[in-house]
Amino acid sequence: MGRYRGSVCRLCRREGMKLFLKGERCYTPKCSFERRPYPPGIHGQAARFRRKASDYALQLREKQKVKRIYGVLERQFRRYFREASRRKGLTGTTLLQILESRLDNVVYRLGLADSRAQARQLIRHGHIEVNGRKVNIPSYRVKPGDIIRVRDKSRKSPFFRERAEVLAEGARQVPDWLELDVTNLAGRVLAVPQRHHIDLDINEQLIVEFYSR
Repeated sequence: MGRYRGSVCRLCRREGMKLFLKGERCYTPKCSFERRPYPPGIHGQAARFRRKASDYALQLREKQKVKRIYGVLERQFRRYFREASRRKGLTGTTLLQILESRLDNVVYRLGLADSRAQARQLIRHGHIEVNGRKVNIPSYRVKPGDIIRVRDKSRKSPFFRERAEVLAEGARQVPDWLELDVTNLAGRVLAVPQRHHIDLDINEQLIVEFYSR
């Protein structure tokens, strides 16, 4: 399976907004987007003076932005869209609900990782379990009632001891559809995430229009 191996800071600059792909660094003055808030490349600074983008360009950029936020490649993203279009309700909202329900996103939302990329790595390395069973598939879909926790053996590591201290300070805001147990480094899925729970600057209707052409 392919994977983007370039600088993730370039992705933020290309989309013209912070995608928070590097965890804590994104909240500091070292953030690349804070220092160079224009597209990458030798013609990046001139991009702000170009003519108005077409409808297709806006739709494409919105689709690319959401893919990059959640770390999903085109083939999988298209599959999620087809699944969302078959379900009842608004296709765009359903698509975001599917993406939010991925295990890597839930681990990130609970504050057990600084970024979704780091959450994927923790899952791949077998540090996370769901309902008492180890799960090493980042795209695993959680559902209401599921309990996600760090495995007992992994909790003894310096990384997770530090995470426990950070979470105990209450600096990380956990969304309402999740419940965090700091003591046990665990979380519970309380409900399916609704659109108002997803605090991202996304216009999902543009994605629907892109795939409906």
